[in-house]
Amino acid sequence: MRRLQTEIDVRGCATLTLNNPEQHNVFDDRLILEMTAILQQLGEDPQVRTVTLAAAGKSFSAGADLNWMRRVADYSPEENLQDALALAKLLKILNELPKPTIALVQGAAFGGGVGLVAACDIAIAGVKASFCLPEVKLGLIPALISPYVTAAIGQRASRRYFLTAERFSAQEALRLGLIHQVADEADLKTVGEQLCRQLLQNGPQAIGAAKRLIFDISDQPFDQKLIDMTAARIAAIRATDEGREGLNAFLAKLPPTWIKE
Repeated sequence: MRRLQTEIDVRGCATLTLNNPEQHNVFDDRLILEMTAILQQLGEDPQVRTVTLAAAGKSFSAGADLNWMRRVADYSPEENLQDALALAKLLKILNELPKPTIALVQGAAFGGGVGLVAACDIAIAGVKASFCLPEVKLGLIPALISPYVTAAIGQRASRRYFLTAERFSAQEALRLGLIHQVADEADLKTVGEQLCRQLLQNGPQAIGAAKRLIFDISDQPFDQKLIDMTAARIAAIRATDEGREGLNAFLAKLPPTWIKE
């Protein structure tokens, strides 16, 4: 049985499913490498318009596989570093994927599972979902996922949940900003489909450019450099074929070519 399943429909909506439900979709070094390779392929495929990260079974992901953790405990410092960099690469690729990403979360999302959720653009959780950053219970820290989780929930909430390792509910995750919506578990796929349909209405190049824009303007001072950069971005995208197509279609009250009815 493959622990990762990939499906791409005729619209270009890809779904990457964690498929190890008996072990609550834990991941190890081999799964990390496989997921990294698949995400790179999806990011580079011009036919792919959206990427949904889902999971089979009762849990989204319980985090790291314990057998992997036992192996890591015997690694040399250099081996430990290389192992850590592999997960860091996966999270970076997911975070910066030039396609919009959606996480559909049911059940437990612990440790690295929280990192996967935080690295996606949009996250929807089932009403019974629960989240936890348990690393300090093991004498560890959530270092690799920390940039993404802290970007999602802020430093103040991170200072609580990184340190206490307590579980928190889907409603609390919604309040903190880790997820965008809570839905009944039975409706997760429906909500994901609705989001895909919404995203397909929008220019694919513009979506990628908008995502890069968010990263580039975040935490920057409101100075002339920022003004010049944002002016250059809009001027450049107006001159693209997609930009011209979108504007002309709007003025003509016609659907742009990227909308396939």
